[in-house]
Amino acid sequence: MPSGRSKGPFKGGGRRNENNRIYANPLPILFTDDSPKPIRSVLNLLGLSLARVQTPHCEAIFDPTTCSVWVTNSPDALLLWRRGFFGKGDLSRSEPSWLARQKTMRGKQITSEEIREKRRAERKQFKLDRARAIAAVAAEAEAIFESEGRVITPALSGPNIPSAATWKPAPAATTDEPLPSLPLPSPQDVDEEELEDLEHLQLTLPEAFFLIWNFDCLTVLNPDTHEPMSLEQIWNTFQQVHLFPPIPNAPVQPLQFDNPFLINYVVYHYYRSLGWVVRGGLKFCVDYLLYKRGPVFSHAEFSVVICPVYEDPADQENSVLNVQNASPFAWSWLSTINRANTQVQKTLILAYVTIPARSRLSIDVLKSPACFSHYSVREVVVRRFIPARMRD
Repeated sequence: MPSGRSKGPFKGGGRRNENNRIYANPLPILFTDDSPKPIRSVLNLLGLSLARVQTPHCEAIFDPTTCSVWVTNSPDALLLWRRGFFGKGDLSRSEPSWLARQKTMRGKQITSEEIREKRRAERKQFKLDRARAIAAVAAEAEAIFESEGRVITPALSGPNIPSAATWKPAPAATTDEPLPSLPLPSPQDVDEEELEDLEHLQLTLPEAFFLIWNFDCLTVLNPDTHEPMSLEQIWNTFQQVHLFPPIPNAPVQPLQFDNPFLINYVVYHYYRSLGWVVRGGLKFCVDYLLYKRGPVFSHAEFSVVICPVYEDPADQENSVLNVQNASPFAWSWLSTINRANTQVQKTLILAYVTIPARSRLSIDVLKSPACFSHYSVREVVVRRFIPARMRD
């Protein structure tokens, strides 16, 4: 089958060297050392270094309606994507490539997303052609049996059955009917016209806070005043948007230990600090996907479902938030999620986040990110047992 995929876990073998160059930095910050090589060698032997940390300064705006942070500046969006795969293009599936696709429509270049869609269409057409050929051979065998009484086993291979090695997509059908004449712009007009990039990079709240708190490389603007927000304002705002829908001039709600922002960030920070590239897993019915280097290098190996656990069961009964997966789940749900991820060769991880008890801590602890020291993460790996495949 002409799938176009390279063998093994890595994708795009022909583009691997180029991806290694483009996505060489796993985080937005850079470490540079301009000192001469002999000096660097001596300092390395002594366990010292003159390396400097270069921190970029990207700008974004908070959007309370979508509970996300928007990076509208194209250079900043490209930097955050290429240095750690942060965010998602709002007009794309992952990488912000809307502008490149628009240029493709004008005949300037082709994007990886369009190559993938073309290959999927070819695979679908190959399956249809092969099914028609097998049906034709079976019909011919039935006709011979009815007319001559001979039993012929329909062949599943042969010159009349297309295979992955011999099948080629049919050229597009042409027609002799004249096409309607439409006013087309001249090449000079197309080249001179300035194409505006309408796409922005959309960061989740855990992604944005990870960039702000750990690297200080993101400035978030207030959507009303367009003034930079302080870390304290960002911390309180990210919690408040999860408590109740944003209402103008609404009273500030008391903070909660089981705030979804806190629970999701604990897991996000946990895996990011261990070197994993963490992406959203809504496509596979999970919370997060874990990549070793990033989606352009290989497929995700693990999928994560966040399961909050209350240290004090009474806190769950008195909670004003309906936290997802906090209650015991059904085995049918677990089997469904596990099977869906096993089919795409991903290992399911249940990440249990322990929520501290209100009786043990004061609510004032939530006024600072230092409260994360009271949360803990435990992992349980779930594998689907397939007797026919796991005998060896």
